[in-house]
Amino acid sequence: MDIQTTAIKELFLLKLKSFDDARGSFVKTFNDDFFADNGLDIEIKEVYFSTSHKDVIRGMHFQTPPHEHTKIVFVTDGEILDVVLDLRKNSKTYGQYYSTIISKNSQTALIIPHGMAHGFKSLKNNTNVVYMQTTCYAPTSDTGIRYDSFGFEWNCAKPILSERDLSFKKFKDFDTPFEMKL
Repeated sequence: MDIQTTAIKELFLLKLKSFDDARGSFVKTFNDDFFADNGLDIEIKEVYFSTSHKDVIRGMHFQTPPHEHTKIVFVTDGEILDVVLDLRKNSKTYGQYYSTIISKNSQTALIIPHGMAHGFKSLKNNTNVVYMQTTCYAPTSDTGIRYDSFGFEWNCAKPILSERDLSFKKFKDFDTPFEMKL
């Protein structure tokens, strides 16, 4: 595994270790010792996955305090355009976003700290995205920012979204409860 920094503090791109042979591949997605050695205190509490059709946009999701979480996201099949928006009001990158392509073949993951909204657009049919989180789902803290309200260009003529995702507040109307730990 290899950790790479991004332009947003505490948001990391993780290059996963893949072991390939005649049978196929075996990919290590999490190693507690490696994370601890790199200053990442991540204790996974919940893991789930989604399957999406091409042009599905999911996001921009997060949980508010006291149930905020760090999230590790990777793709086991297909490809996504992954987008993260900094919601931490005292961050130098507040309101800025980071995007990258994550696919089964890229063997990469994003480590998304609390205080960030996360979403993605599926670039292929039957794309499987795995989420590992440091807190469990809490309905009273689960919310989001409207996907088209913070200046990111999704390049999608007919996006497929849930009614819930379309009902989220616009970024300019969201009063963030998040701050960076200094």
